Parts: sequence; structure tokens; C-alpha cells
Amino acid sequence: MDYKSSLIQDGNPMENLEKQLICPICLEMFTKPVVILPCQHNLCRKCANDIFQAANPYWTGRGSSVSMSGGRFRCPTCRHEVIMDRHGVYGLQRNLLVENIIDIYKQECSSRPLQKGSHPMCKEHEDEKINIYCLTCEVPTCSMCKVFGVHKACEVAPLQSVFQGQKIELNNCISMLVAGNDRVQTIITQLEDSCRVTKENSHQVKEELSQKFDTLYAILDEKKSELLQRITQEQEEKLSFIEALIQQYQEQLDKSTKLVETAIQSLDEPGGATFLLTAKQLIKSIVEASKGCQLGKTEQGFENMDFFTLNLEHIADALRAIDFGTDEEEEEFIEEEDQEEEDSTEGKEEGHQ
Repeated sequence: MDYKSSLIQDGNPMENLEKQLICPICLEMFTKPVVILPCQHNLCRKCANDIFQAANPYWTGRGSSVSMSGGRFRCPTCRHEVIMDRHGVYGLQRNLLVENIIDIYKQECSSRPLQKGSHPMCKEHEDEKINIYCLTCEVPTCSMCKVFGVHKACEVAPLQSVFQGQKIELNNCISMLVAGNDRVQTIITQLEDSCRVTKENSHQVKEELSQKFDTLYAILDEKKSELLQRITQEQEEKLSFIEALIQQYQEQLDKSTKLVETAIQSLDEPGGATFLLTAKQLIKSIVEASKGCQLGKTEQGFENMDFFTLNLEHIADALRAIDFGTDEEEEEFIEEEDQEEEDSTEGKEEGHQ
């Protein structure tokens, strides 16, 4: 609390000093003992205890045989959270400097003459101080107004008693409001924690979902490579067989072409004896070559690859049906698929019969 700088800024040091000595709870000058909070703000110990009790309604008071772990409340000036031990506000340090300043201030005020106008005066009776409270009209007034004025028929009470009652009521309202603010702050903290945990949980399940789909992608890629390899192997086997047949037929064609050329040359031979020497063997070779044309052939539909066709409609349906659910729902879905397959198999067997 910087008293010196505050006093210099104000033309009336005593008045400004009084403002610095006002408790933010009861709005009156600090009542000893005065306690200082960790945030360096000051409170009457009674006021500090009031807001502490309001913020910690189940805390047992001083002198109880029940051992408590303490509690917490917020400074009404800066909202700093003050954490108390089991002693409560009695564990706070007293601000003896502020208490000494209050004593000096009160001594100075008692030695100074009371200035006119320091006490509110009645508007109707300018020389009368306001010293009573009209309960009927709920306004402060003077004794002359009660005896001769507008409040003659009203019910009145001493100003000091009403003043103390309303101060207590206002103090209770402040304590309630401070406690309510603390509860609201607690709720805000809980909601912020809930928001953080929600984000963390969402990130976790997203990671798990991505890992599961990556596993599915890997399985599909592996199965795709396996099936493509089987198709390639079948293709190579069929092509090798066909190429071998082509080679055999090509060799037979070359052999036949040579026999044809030899036979044509024999037909051009003018001498009968020379022709007859080779004709019989040539005719035998041609007959054998004709029989050799019965080489291997491909069966009808040999080049067909339709038996590698896949029916993936049920798998596609299963993939489309992927959704968030319990393990029980997944087991029921698998059981339904198995039952459908069994029914389909039985129907086919009955159809064949």
C-alpha cells in the first residue's frame, strides 16, 4: 500500500488517508486486528473470516476437535486465490503497520475540531443534523422532521441501529456475492478442464481410428499383390504353353515347306529312272509329315481368365457399414453374415437336388 504517493496526489491528506484505510468488504475503516493477504491487500480479520466461511461452508471453526485441511477464498480486491491452512484466517499475518496508522489517524481526528458540514444536515431544517431513520419512508431524516415535519406520523429508529443493520446486511450480501463468484470460478475451471480433456480424448480416438484404417489398407494392399501375382503366374503358364505350340507348328511348317520344294523339283525330273529312285521315299516322307500335323492344340476357352473374378459386394457392404459401436454389435453383425452364408449354401444344395 503506497500511502505517500496517494497522499501527495490529494490536496487533503487526511481524507485520502481515510480512503486508504477502508476495508473492501465492510466499506468501513479497518477494524483491528487487520490481516494482510499474500497478495499484499488488507482486510479486517472478521471480514476475512466471513468471506472464508462463505467460500468454505463445511469448514469447522477454530477450536474444533475435528482436524481440517484448510480451505481457500479469493481476495475481493484482485481476485487472487488465497489458500489457507487448518488455522483458517487466524493463520494470516497481522499488519501491525496498518493498525498503527489507524491508531494515529484516530488520535489525529479526535484532536481536530469537528467541521461544519462533516455530518449530513437536513434539507428542511438546515441547522439540524440527520440523526434518525424513517422506517416508513426508508430515508434518513432529523428529529425536527419527526416532531413537526413530514415524518410526524411515521415510525422511526435510531440512525446508528439502522446503519449497523444495513451494514451487516450489505456485508452479508458481499460475502454471498464473493462466495457465488468463487463457485462460478470453480465451475469455469471445471469446464475448462472438461474442454481440455475432451480435446485430448478426441485426439486419442482419432489416432486409434487412423491406425485401424492403416491396418486395413495394408491388408488390402497385401491381398491385392497376392491375387495379382496369381493372375500373372497363370498368364505366364498359358503364354509359355502357347509359345511352345507356336514353335512346334513353325518347325512343322518349315519341314513341310522343304518337302514341297523337293517334291516340285522331283516332278521336274525328265528321266523316269531318276524320278523313281527318289519318288517312293519322298511320298513316304510327305505322308509322315501329313500325319505330324496332329500336334497339340489349346482347348476352347483356354485364353479365358474369368475364373479370377472376385465378388466383393458383401465386403463393400461391410465396409460401408463400418461405424462406431460396441464389440457386441460387431459380433452380432458377424453372426448375421455367417447365418446368411449358411442359408445361401443350403438353398443351393436344395436346388441341385
